[in-house]
Amino acid sequence: MNSDVAIALKKVGFEEKLIEEIIQFGRLKKVKAQNVVISPGSKNEEVPIVLSGLLMVMTKDHQGNEYFLYNLEGGETCAMSITCCLEGKKNAFYVIAEEDSELWMVPLGHMDTWVQKYLSFRKFVFGSYQTRFDELLAAVDSMAFMKMDERLYKYLLDKKQATGSYVIAKTHQQIANELNTSRVVVSRLLKKLEKEDKIEQKRNRIEIL
Repeated sequence: MNSDVAIALKKVGFEEKLIEEIIQFGRLKKVKAQNVVISPGSKNEEVPIVLSGLLMVMTKDHQGNEYFLYNLEGGETCAMSITCCLEGKKNAFYVIAEEDSELWMVPLGHMDTWVQKYLSFRKFVFGSYQTRFDELLAAVDSMAFMKMDERLYKYLLDKKQATGSYVIAKTHQQIANELNTSRVVVSRLLKKLEKEDKIEQKRNRIEIL
């Protein structure tokens, strides 16, 4: 198993010595689809690096409305998780596995050392911050300036990009929750996209044409 982890970490661009230390001090965590990886209000002592699968990062406002923030794919980590760990704060977000996923959990105590000691790890952490910041700006821009039908189609295209599949295995209610709208609105707009030959709907899944 460690050889598979080493191969995955090497693809990220880590040095051999760093990979050895990450394997030595980290641990494997397997998560089934739809299971919670990080809960809101919790404190973490570990930061996940995604080896395989797909995670979804969500947040809630004070009224309990849910908002989709971004996905985490293989070779990525959660910058928000790193920040909460380093500052000892409780998580204001939560992470759910969209697919069966394998994570390598990195203990917080070694991260400061690795950032100073290894250039590749420093680039990895800072690059994660930049990527997540860009995605959050895109999410804010989408909510503020795009019509709901444009947001929905962008959401579907983003899911295709993240999963590498033209088939989106989501119910109308799940999509509505992630876009903070109603199932009725999502169903109506999906029918509109289907009439425009952009998608094809099947039971609990949507195919992008």
